[in-house]
Amino acid sequence: MSKYWSAVARGLTPYVPGEQPKLNKLVKLNTNENPYPPSPHAVAALRDELGDDGGSLRLYPDPNADRLKAAVAHHFAGFGITPAQVFVGNGSDEVLAHAFQGLLKHDRPILYPDITYSFYPVYCGLYGVDYNQVALNERFELVVEDYLRPNGGIIFPNPNAPTGCLLPLDAVERVVAGNPDSVVVVDEAYIDFGGETIPTAIALVSRYPNLLVVQTLSKSRSLAGLRVGFAVGHPDSIDALERVKNSFNSYPLDRLAIAGAVAAMEDAAHFDATRRAVMQSREALVAEMGKLGFDILPSAANFIFARHPQHAAGTLAAALRERSIIVRHFKLPRIEQFLRITIGTDAQCMALLAALREIL
Repeated sequence: MSKYWSAVARGLTPYVPGEQPKLNKLVKLNTNENPYPPSPHAVAALRDELGDDGGSLRLYPDPNADRLKAAVAHHFAGFGITPAQVFVGNGSDEVLAHAFQGLLKHDRPILYPDITYSFYPVYCGLYGVDYNQVALNERFELVVEDYLRPNGGIIFPNPNAPTGCLLPLDAVERVVAGNPDSVVVVDEAYIDFGGETIPTAIALVSRYPNLLVVQTLSKSRSLAGLRVGFAVGHPDSIDALERVKNSFNSYPLDRLAIAGAVAAMEDAAHFDATRRAVMQSREALVAEMGKLGFDILPSAANFIFARHPQHAAGTLAAALRERSIIVRHFKLPRIEQFLRITIGTDAQCMALLAALREIL
């Protein structure tokens, strides 16, 4: 540690992102990236925004990203969402960070699952937010009744990460309705892979002023490299996020990110086709891995969480790596024998299965 570090820096335990190895011919199934390219309209929008000489880059972007807010609101118009209910940021991680600082920092501790997105405790440490972890049940499911107690706020992913388990919308509503004096943040990074009958919690926003729903364009719209996320909630909550954002960085989204994100939100056909392809590949992979003896949690995400009763997860991960296949292994209590495996293309899934058959 440097003698120049502040007490805040000394006390932090930073988030550790998934490995991004720079290897050729790698089957990369460790960071939940979409295996398919983004919308061609998004790619064209990036080129159009850049222009022949890149002259637009000398100008600051729209600090409010009004075009993107309008595109998000239009996408969810069926739920009565307006641009005043939309906040956008540099990836959903930044949106979540502002939510921790602007909506979740109170006298009472916030609540979140004991097995969940590992950025949550990082934000608590960064912003001095007290928290209590709430244990998932033996099936790794969130229990609604455990969240119906005094708190300073609630946050959980749905589907959960890294388990992939989904909390049904009626159960989400019970959590929100049961905490009228607290903000409930539902982190929906993977909701688009839940299936045809899984509605987003944005459907509840107009009825519950304490609900904030956060989504990302990194997963289902294949734009992880652009870093675009958004939140939908009551205008008062959105205003709190805007106040934090404009006290930190008034221009979080650059011109290219805004242009590409707008085009991606507008291309419903590409969005639907690629997410369906991922879901079909997921179900096929689950079936084949089941034949190999794996226990796999029910997944509504673009990844699966699997363990083998006769083979240690760390050993399997190392053996796969020797075959140039990278998966995520969390060395954490309760889940140390699980592997989180991103759903790749059918060819990548076949390579994974072939390697597993050889190893087993």
